Amino acid sequence: MRRSCVADLGSPGAELLKPLLAGDPTLETLVLAQRWTPAHTPELRDGVWFSPRGEALLLVQTQAAGFDPGAQHSAIDALEGAFAALPGADAAQLEISGPGYFSVLVSARTRSEAEWLSAIGTLGFALLLLLAYRSVGVLGLVALPIASGAVTGLAATALAFHSVHGITLAFGFTLLGVAQEYPIRVFSHRRAGTTVHDSLAGVWPLLRLAIVSACIAYLAFYASGVTGLQQLAWFTIVGLLVAGAATRWLLPRAMPAQFVDVATSAWLERARAGLNAVPRPRWLPWAALVLGLALLWIAPAPFWQNDLAALTPVPPALLQREGELRSALGAPDIRYLLVLDAADDEELLALSERIDPQVDKWKEAAIVDDVELPSRYLPSLATQRARQAKLPDRATLDAALSAAQNDLPFQPGLFAPFVDGVEKARALPPLTPQAFSASPLGARLQAMLTQRDGRSVALATLSGVHDAGRLSAAVAALGEAGAHVSLLDLKAASESLVVSYRERIGQALIVALLLLAAAVAIAFRDVRRAWHVIAPMSLATLLALAVLRGSGVSLSLFHLVALTLAAGLGLHYALFFERHTGDAAEERRTLHATLICVGSALLVFGLLATSSTPVLRAIGLTVALGVGFHFCLSTQMARPRT
Repeated sequence: MRRSCVADLGSPGAELLKPLLAGDPTLETLVLAQRWTPAHTPELRDGVWFSPRGEALLLVQTQAAGFDPGAQHSAIDALEGAFAALPGADAAQLEISGPGYFSVLVSARTRSEAEWLSAIGTLGFALLLLLAYRSVGVLGLVALPIASGAVTGLAATALAFHSVHGITLAFGFTLLGVAQEYPIRVFSHRRAGTTVHDSLAGVWPLLRLAIVSACIAYLAFYASGVTGLQQLAWFTIVGLLVAGAATRWLLPRAMPAQFVDVATSAWLERARAGLNAVPRPRWLPWAALVLGLALLWIAPAPFWQNDLAALTPVPPALLQREGELRSALGAPDIRYLLVLDAADDEELLALSERIDPQVDKWKEAAIVDDVELPSRYLPSLATQRARQAKLPDRATLDAALSAAQNDLPFQPGLFAPFVDGVEKARALPPLTPQAFSASPLGARLQAMLTQRDGRSVALATLSGVHDAGRLSAAVAALGEAGAHVSLLDLKAASESLVVSYRERIGQALIVALLLLAAAVAIAFRDVRRAWHVIAPMSLATLLALAVLRGSGVSLSLFHLVALTLAAGLGLHYALFFERHTGDAAEERRTLHATLICVGSALLVFGLLATSSTPVLRAIGLTVALGVGFHFCLSTQMARPRT
């Protein structure tokens, strides 16, 4: 007591200690406060946190999740309103950062881009249809199959999965865009002097094959095992089937009797003659194949992009600034977590206590600055009971205090609150995580503890990881000693997950391609004709891939989705160009429909390629390249000479 009380009372901070002294003569409260203080804390001036650059810091926690942009927007508005109401706010500047702010920023930027890109794309598509068919009624009719497929696809997905994943909404309507070609085929192939049903009957077998083939391709996403992609496949396949059915049985009933047969267009005959006059050397596809493989071989960047951070639409400067603020606040490392696993909470806390001495050694060796273990806040029940058993009874404690106060300037009875507190503590029940959650520090402990597969798991945060390799080895040594402890590298784990998903999708796509080839061969009953459909589609996909890689683009899962979509679009071109009718007018109708399909796809996805959002840009550029290559190669490899 002499060292812990008298010396401290003679210090400049005596006024802060006096309120604690009567109930805590050993000042254990300060020891706990020091134990709970992070390894790195911001500079404190007059009770306010400051960064090294002299900026006042404020940490705000919202009740809503950080990825809820609507709630985060409301929180930011409230924060800005409170700041604006402060005296002298005009002379200061409020800077907000963090995941919540980023979610609002990205949401607003994506919404803004989506609105103007959608507006331009819709207007351009409408103008294209008006120029192609010279009928306002076509604008409404072209939406009938897509709208039918989208509504039915969403309903089927909700029934099958009980909820609709975000990726389904984000990319499902994009993949369903293949269905916009179905009504275009009906409009362009309508013949003068025949009914809509008769005109449609001539192209329905190929259109049906295109629908089935696209569904086979999208089955690859279902086989991936990823819930979001499985929902995407389910939504798209159901949507395409319903859109095809609406095209076959509903659309003809709604089409007007008056129309213009596109085969009578003079410019279309000139275009057909021009395409027929283009040389088709046999070596061209093989040269394209060699060139594509060479580009893939010499591409400078890594083939796959496994780092999800590279796909974020948040500007690098804002991410760097967020890192600076986190460092100034002394926030823990967001990449590494120490994972403790036990049968229940009691064993988990006991495990935390056992590895605590090892953590101290890591800190002394400068491997890591700090590890926030759950036992830092709440000891195990065994430790609590052991400490409780050591508490003396009132008589023993009074005698010890009397002896300790000899020659000390403390008034008699000063430490009565301390004696009462110890006596009360001897009879208190031990603290459990559930009871501790009601305390001011309970939220911190609850954030660390979770349940998984009937077991208790703790996620201990780390601060200042200086040597990840040595830390990993040290944690592995704990595991060898029988402790259920592991080091979780969130970056490596996310990359490993991406690799696993990509491998599944890649394998499923290969199987889907084989099934697709078999379906086309069975439908044509001619392997050579099937080859003229599958070969241009496959080569075009390879060339699109090669151009991306040759431009230094590392591929992500979104590129695979986009390549599959482009292949689905390109399959239509090859199927219809391979169609042998011996009728020049029907060839003109085929060319007209294909040109409209290609033009609309290039318009929509070309606009997406200009987006500042990496995911949208990747999808737009990939599909636009794929559509261009599919059209060119289909006219070369699948077009019959007439």
